[in-house]
Amino acid sequence: MNVQDEVREYLKFFQELGIEYVDADLDAIEPPKNSFASALNVVDTRRDISPSRLTPLSSVITQPEKPKPGSRLKDLPSLGSLSPPRKMNVEKKETPINIEQIVETPPMAIASKITVSMETLEEIRADIGPDCTRCKLSTLGRTHVVNSTGNPNATLMFVGEAPGADEDVQGEPFVGRAGQLLTDIIEKGLEIPRKDVFIGNINRCRPPKNRAPEPDETAACKPFLLREISVVRPKVIVVLGATAAHNLLETNVPIGKLRGRFHDYYGVKVMPTFHPAYLLRDPNKKRAVWEDMKIVREYLNSVSVEEKM
Repeated sequence: MNVQDEVREYLKFFQELGIEYVDADLDAIEPPKNSFASALNVVDTRRDISPSRLTPLSSVITQPEKPKPGSRLKDLPSLGSLSPPRKMNVEKKETPINIEQIVETPPMAIASKITVSMETLEEIRADIGPDCTRCKLSTLGRTHVVNSTGNPNATLMFVGEAPGADEDVQGEPFVGRAGQLLTDIIEKGLEIPRKDVFIGNINRCRPPKNRAPEPDETAACKPFLLREISVVRPKVIVVLGATAAHNLLETNVPIGKLRGRFHDYYGVKVMPTFHPAYLLRDPNKKRAVWEDMKIVREYLNSVSVEEKM
């Protein structure tokens, strides 16, 4: 109960006592500063006091009538008189998505395109040297440093993880059984002479028992491969196997999920696929590799057509 209601309750009590007039202004009450005594001056007309300037008690007690619900709505405009809102004719356009054109971009590849190098492949090979000792693989039974080979102006580059036993003996990449299968993929599948592509590995020395290269070994050798990519500047890099794909793209996504579409490496399209040595163990995966190579072939053909126009 507020102060004004409380005062009215007191006035009703006075009215019952026979008091008819009161000198009071309820609107002037500012609770809680004013007390009841300052809010009203009760006048007893039974003492012959003239009520000419006083207010009838009954009018003070009566509260102002509250507006009936909905009475204010009559002053508002009718909804029927309002014009309907204008409909915006917005045409929604959807761009079709070609799944084969989706390119996954690793964080490192966002900043820039591949740099143009002025050095030569011979200079890179000379920098490596025939007896490289930059990592521990040089002391673990390595026979040769196996450098990359092929066309320095190739549009297509293949990258494996490391040399095997045959490669270590001959000093050339992909010359064993897996190498012969790779040759068939290049020449029979892609219809490109092997000499026209560029082939290398993440690591140039054979790890013991063909184990995967360890992080420190990769860190010592990978920069030379990146320098070769900057010299050759291929249109497409095919990475063979999970180890090579993880090292080049810097990802841990399984090769089965990486393959089948292009990824980006500093503006160069990268197609991960299964390693030829894996295909020798599981020939059922040859079909998947063929599907990957068809995407590579179609892209290279389209680039060739654009360059001739």
